[in-house]
Amino acid sequence: MRAALMIETGKPLEVVDDVEIRGPRAGEVLVGVKNCGICHSDLTVLDSPGSAAPAILGHEAAGIVEEIGTGVTNLAVGDKVVLTPCPPCGQCYWCQRGEFSTCERFVGLLTGAFPDGTTGLSRQGQDVRRGLNVAGFAEYTVTQSSGAVKVPDDTPVDVACVVGCAVQTGVGAVLNTAGVEEGATVLIMGLGGIGLSAVQGASVANASQVIVSDPVAERREMAIRLGATHVLDPTNDDVVTAARDLTGGIGVDYAFETAGVAALVTQGFFAARNGGTIVCVGAPSGDQAITLAPAALFAVSGKKLLGCILGSCNSVRDIPRLVSLWRSGRMDLEAMITSRRPLEDINAGFDDVRASRGVRTVLTI
Repeated sequence: MRAALMIETGKPLEVVDDVEIRGPRAGEVLVGVKNCGICHSDLTVLDSPGSAAPAILGHEAAGIVEEIGTGVTNLAVGDKVVLTPCPPCGQCYWCQRGEFSTCERFVGLLTGAFPDGTTGLSRQGQDVRRGLNVAGFAEYTVTQSSGAVKVPDDTPVDVACVVGCAVQTGVGAVLNTAGVEEGATVLIMGLGGIGLSAVQGASVANASQVIVSDPVAERREMAIRLGATHVLDPTNDDVVTAARDLTGGIGVDYAFETAGVAALVTQGFFAARNGGTIVCVGAPSGDQAITLAPAALFAVSGKKLLGCILGSCNSVRDIPRLVSLWRSGRMDLEAMITSRRPLEDINAGFDDVRASRGVRTVLTI
């Protein structure tokens, strides 16, 4: 099959047509990928020297079920589906406790393989890794049946694909991880696809103040259209002081780091009120660290620091829920797609991510 392949980290992807993919085994489905968004997490993997290669990246994808393995009853050939990088097994220690996004199969997000160590992908006799557990920059992918979530037949997959990562992560961080309640005050730092989804999540939650910060003027303007009440430019504004001033000197109830920059977690800590919550939503590179000093202040302030993977979503439940919110007009997915490119132009799409141009590039596979 045809795919954009990471041959070596730090190098442009190569579009090749000789990747081999096996068919679905028991409990799995083969999906023909129609569209896939380019996420900053893909760039993080591409630019990290320790990433396993060769690999097919891309984890924000949607398409059509082409073949089903034995025992699959929740899907049929021809179903439109959104793929998820964290498919819940429903049976492990974490799933049994309702912590679906930390399912033990989540290990595939890091290893690029199925739980048995195989990838189902090869090229010229060499295994190809399943980058971020989906391998969506390819014509086809195989996933366990819970990793492909059915959406209504009239759903445009080029729009729905952004639910696979950005929308699940951003909206889920607000509604699931933090549990933002009506009337709460919120600070969102970073307005890429995840940050703008968090803005929409805060709007759905009926937050009273949605304060946002991003150096890109176009993204700040879009945030206003999507529900932000106050915008800050971190190159000119002191975000901590402004957030406290806007909340009467108290600090925000919830602060979200959505740019993958660890230093913003510290900024969120000082912007949050005593007893408030700071959520690390982005995916900082491995060389970044979170520093909270003095440590005693963290203890006596009663603040809560939360990690977040895929918005703490149960994708089987939350993808249909998010699509329904979009269909009812309570969320705008189309506005987040600022560029569309064919697979051949994937490296130009990555250049857009590096330069913070636009919000989401969606590839036609």
